[in-house]
Amino acid sequence: MGPYDEQEYTQSFRLNIWRRLLPLLSSFRRDFALMLIFNLACAVVDVALPLFQRYAIATFIEGNTLRGLVPYGLCYLAVILFQALSVVAFGRNAMYIEMSLGRDLRRDLFHHLQTLSLSFYNVTPVGYLIARVMSDTNRIAGMISWNLADLLWAIFYVLGSFGAMLILNWKLALVVMLVVPAIALLTGYFQGRILHWNRKVRKLNSKITGAFNEGISGARTTKTLGTEEESEARFGQVTGEMHDAGIRAARLSAVYIPLVLFCSSLAVAIVLLRGGSMVVEQVLAIATLSAFASYAVGVFEPIQTIAANLSEFISLQASIERVTGLLDEKPMIVDAPEVVERYGDAFHPKQENWEPLRGEIEFRDVSFRYPDGGEDVLSHFNLHIPAGTTVAIVGETGAGKSTLVNLACRFFEPTAGQILIDGRDYRERSQLWLHSNIGYVLQNPHLFSGTVRDNIRYGRLEATDEEVEAAARAVSADTVVAKLEHGWDSDVGEGGDRLSTGEKQLISFARAVLADPRIFVLDEATASIDTQTEQLIQQAIDHLLRDRTSFLIAHRLSTIRRADLILVVRDGQIVERGTHGELLRKKGYYHELYSRQFAEEHAARILG
Repeated sequence: MGPYDEQEYTQSFRLNIWRRLLPLLSSFRRDFALMLIFNLACAVVDVALPLFQRYAIATFIEGNTLRGLVPYGLCYLAVILFQALSVVAFGRNAMYIEMSLGRDLRRDLFHHLQTLSLSFYNVTPVGYLIARVMSDTNRIAGMISWNLADLLWAIFYVLGSFGAMLILNWKLALVVMLVVPAIALLTGYFQGRILHWNRKVRKLNSKITGAFNEGISGARTTKTLGTEEESEARFGQVTGEMHDAGIRAARLSAVYIPLVLFCSSLAVAIVLLRGGSMVVEQVLAIATLSAFASYAVGVFEPIQTIAANLSEFISLQASIERVTGLLDEKPMIVDAPEVVERYGDAFHPKQENWEPLRGEIEFRDVSFRYPDGGEDVLSHFNLHIPAGTTVAIVGETGAGKSTLVNLACRFFEPTAGQILIDGRDYRERSQLWLHSNIGYVLQNPHLFSGTVRDNIRYGRLEATDEEVEAAARAVSADTVVAKLEHGWDSDVGEGGDRLSTGEKQLISFARAVLADPRIFVLDEATASIDTQTEQLIQQAIDHLLRDRTSFLIAHRLSTIRRADLILVVRDGQIVERGTHGELLRKKGYYHELYSRQFAEEHAARILG
């Protein structure tokens, strides 16, 4: 994630990046037009106010009369009310653009993320995705709405002010304009540096948030390892860096702001000095001098606003690149157009065209290598799995046991060869057709925030309460419900954190059972369950896997002895295959694994 953050410090303006936003912004054309009109109206009033001041001085003060004061006051009030309404109107427009654009960006990103292949999530940090979907979209929406409004108002006001000054007295206007390059140079020099250190503060603040979260969530580990001092030192280092960066930004601002104020005051002093002389010489009215002084005081802050916003917009390119880069991410596995035409896609399924799935799987001369791998994990591999067969895949941690299952489930596709489901290449049918027929139970199950009943119902959303409860009873998950205060309506917490790992595992079993898939995958699904709980569900599993094609990725070899076929994986290669008895008689690698694990479990029982 580091390289993405660094772009924020080094990017120069690139028009092609901004063009990527045009399709999203096109739906807000009317709102942008209204915002432009209301901005222009506010700027026109701001430019006109010194002219009202000039008229009042010339008419009522120099003319020593109050005649016409009431109409003047009513006109002035009407102009102020008009400006107030314009501010409210453009504020509402800017707010609508910010909220709607942010919503559309997040919706498009989330929709796109649903289309990406599982391999994308294997290599992409969750924090990176959250930052893109939340932080970057918020920044883009906020800058495009509010900062753009500020920039437009500042441009309109500066142009209008200089135009008015040139009309009133072009010689005096040129005197004021001489100070503008100095303000521009100061702003360009300091704003870039202030912006750099402020961004660094924001970046370090994110690090502090992450470190604080890690310190709290990992408090138990910290306490058991006795590493409180090291954790505090790391946290102190990051907060110290943020402190130093904040001080640098504050020092730069402390120098920059007085310099700008000095230049602004200098411009006013020059106007008063030169204009006063012109008044004495009777070549300039005092009312005009008053208007000039107001313009000289007011014109320099908008110039700073323009420079600051231009710097911010240049830095915004990094966020736009990150968001559009994520939207440009292509799924590794895509259904062919003719398949989508017949079977639909993940968001528009044509289930009426889906054939029933029996569960026969065949690997035909399959070779496979991971996208970032240098050599084949499988080479000319052949395997026929009749429907209803239970296949166990065993091997040490990191041996590559999940590769076959990922291929069979089409989370990856073979580099060469074919994988057939019910006699047809599975690329001839949609991914959703296959995935809808797969029940996957992971070693570390994920539960969604909500009740126990809701989490089981995710297996089949239209299921009745009776069907949900029956699925739970089939795998003894009702024993979990019996312990909870509110039963089926108990909240499982974020990610299921109110339940133990074993309890979450049972809920995920029930969810898979409710889905009633034709293919079951149990990825070391009993590894996190205690022996007593495992015994409770083992009989249920045997019953549930009957007449279904099943893959058991097992750590405990005792759980797969009744499998129809056992595949032994070592260093990413299948080195043995057969039944439990056949493999033991071979006295090979499986026999070695089984004997070693049997000895370890026996020793654990004795010590226990």
